[in-house]
Amino acid sequence: MRTTQKRVAATTCALLVTTALTACTVAGGAENDAEVITVGYQSKTINTVTAGTLLKEKHFFEDRLEQLGAENGKDYQVKWLDYDTGAPITAQMLAGKIDIGSMGDYPMLINGSRAGTDKYGTEMISVTGYNAEGALNGVVVPEGSSARSLRDLEGGTFSASLGSAGHGTLVQALEAEGIDPEDDVSIENQEPSVGASALQAGSVDAVAQFVAWPGLLTLRDDARLVYDGGRLGVPTLHGTVTRKEFAADNEDVVEAFLQAQGDATDYLHREPMAAAQSVAKATGLPVEVVYLYNGRNGISTFDLTLKDLQRDALDHDLPFLESVGVLDDPLDLDEFVNDSYLRDVYGTAYDADAASTANPAAITGKDRVCGKRVKDPALAAEVWVDGEPDTRPAATPECLLQNVRRVQQDGGTVRAAYAPDALTGTRWFADKMVWLRDGARRLPFATAENAAAYRAGHPDATDITWHQAVEQAR
Repeated sequence: MRTTQKRVAATTCALLVTTALTACTVAGGAENDAEVITVGYQSKTINTVTAGTLLKEKHFFEDRLEQLGAENGKDYQVKWLDYDTGAPITAQMLAGKIDIGSMGDYPMLINGSRAGTDKYGTEMISVTGYNAEGALNGVVVPEGSSARSLRDLEGGTFSASLGSAGHGTLVQALEAEGIDPEDDVSIENQEPSVGASALQAGSVDAVAQFVAWPGLLTLRDDARLVYDGGRLGVPTLHGTVTRKEFAADNEDVVEAFLQAQGDATDYLHREPMAAAQSVAKATGLPVEVVYLYNGRNGISTFDLTLKDLQRDALDHDLPFLESVGVLDDPLDLDEFVNDSYLRDVYGTAYDADAASTANPAAITGKDRVCGKRVKDPALAAEVWVDGEPDTRPAATPECLLQNVRRVQQDGGTVRAAYAPDALTGTRWFADKMVWLRDGARRLPFATAENAAAYRAGHPDATDITWHQAVEQAR
């Protein structure tokens, strides 16, 4: 049944029967003859912002629907439903109450399995953001924990959301270490916010979650990253799903949504700091965390196109979801993944962009302290000086240290500094990283485990603190 329907004017609606729902609004107030498009999103899962929070805040979808209405004489309104995870979005799509939703890779596969892929099922129509190595997921421990790797947590208790990408990363990482996820550790099925509270209370030893929880807990000094999902080398992604019946009846609306998602993506690439500030204001997340993931050279790469590596990753994920019993029925990916709508609106550049994994929001410009232009994205870093509207580029992590030292010498304060892990490339808060000195070089690592892996091949490398690294920078 179509949920696009006539509705009486309203600016708020009753909460659905779920504690995960945090907001329910009809943009602009529906008029008597308006067709309402219901969109489910996750405001705090900031890898979906181009199909959720940023899209909503900048009114890109409403603008595209206004253009469509001018062509076909219809009046459209958008109802936005905000959830903490993808599971309730799937439940509401199955009930015919959500037309389009955005969620992570594992929830998308569960969505497709539970809805089916016949005309009453669902289909994945675009990607929001992704990381080719899996770094959007991570495992954190309390700041004061003695654990330096997953091996140190054998026998401990983890918090994870069953069937989520964070859960999948944890299970695969444990198995890679020879740790049995069922017998050697205990995994509590908890929502991200519950897991964060459990970590602070000491009732769990670690939390395995998806963007933006690892970064948020780290910035707050509530936790430290102990496992970098980039070590796994398995792409992780978020994307957009629609009900097939809705799409068949409203192809022009689906294409308007994808055009609007493209508008949001272009805006994020063009104005990454402004986009991060918009998302931070709407969600209450610290802008420093949003920018860590969504900014220039962010952990997340935003690109609508469906890439072969992502299709392969989804295929790789299915056996895990089957093993934990969260798939109702086998899922035919060829039926579920459908980029035909996107191809129709994208244009001739689709295949070339689908073949590329370069981050369109790159760090560029001239490093004022090192006196050279940023050339290598794998080395580029940034410093955000308190009181300045945007970040300063640093050509390398070594140059970042020099930039921070210069700011301090000038009496300024560093609001945030970002550097890529020297082993995995995962971008992280520079002052929360493990730093090694190897000869004349100072190298950052997101985790102690990554630093130890580097040190295994460079025995002369020694640990230094962040403050020592900055002090030694010349």
